[in-house]
Amino acid sequence: MELSIFLVVLLSAVMQAGWNVILKIRLDPFSALVLVGICGGIVALPFALWFGLPGPTVLPWIGASVVCHLSYYAFLIGAYTRADLGMTYPVARGSALLMTAAVSILFLHEPIGLIGTIGILLLASSILIMARHAFGHSLEGRALVLALGSGVAVTAFTVIDGTAARLTGQANLYTTWLFVFDAVVIAVLVLAWKGRAVLGPMMAFLPWGLLGGAMLFVSYWLSVWAMTKAPIGLVTAVRESSVLFGAIMAVTLLREPLRADRVIAAVLVVGGLTLIKIH
Repeated sequence: MELSIFLVVLLSAVMQAGWNVILKIRLDPFSALVLVGICGGIVALPFALWFGLPGPTVLPWIGASVVCHLSYYAFLIGAYTRADLGMTYPVARGSALLMTAAVSILFLHEPIGLIGTIGILLLASSILIMARHAFGHSLEGRALVLALGSGVAVTAFTVIDGTAARLTGQANLYTTWLFVFDAVVIAVLVLAWKGRAVLGPMMAFLPWGLLGGAMLFVSYWLSVWAMTKAPIGLVTAVRESSVLFGAIMAVTLLREPLRADRVIAAVLVVGGLTLIKIH
């Protein structure tokens, strides 16, 4: 992977971890995720209008992706209400790494190679190590199942979005309008389900929501762009180094405990990133 693309995806990973941490700092998980999702669309709207309206070749891809994104949010909310960020985040994002890599190799026939595969496996090992304490605890076990469901949804929309950006040749237009449609659908569903009263408490945290939404939007925009320049499986693997950044933020900002497994996992993440960069 070229250095410029590698660094862009690393930046995407930092932002990906950042907006997930914001979900834990303010509001309840449901309200925080809704706020960040809507704000992501608000931030994306000026860019979407700049790139122009999506045509008939783009809209079906956006529709399929929106469904997968909504599934991801639903699973993520359930997981975050049952366990801490340090367990749910690695499983949700890390399981997607393995599944996306498998799809990339087996169905998309991307040239990941032996070194790239070993790098992906090292990153996957770090996920398993960080999530192992979930087993044996009924509450965290339920969160684990929800986090795995989130991983399936991530795999689906990652493959859809990477393929759509390549086939349409409109990665920027596609990603910006995807976030706008995401935000509109989220807002409509939440208003229909909870009513307007649910939006009141969120307004006090609007600056945090805009910050999280901007990080979510830019992070994914960079990722989709990178998938037009490098194999989807490798881009996903590098982006899932957000597990490392998420663990660091969980310890430093959320005051979650620093366990030995997190340190070991961090070493494996660095090793995996190194091999993927060499590839």
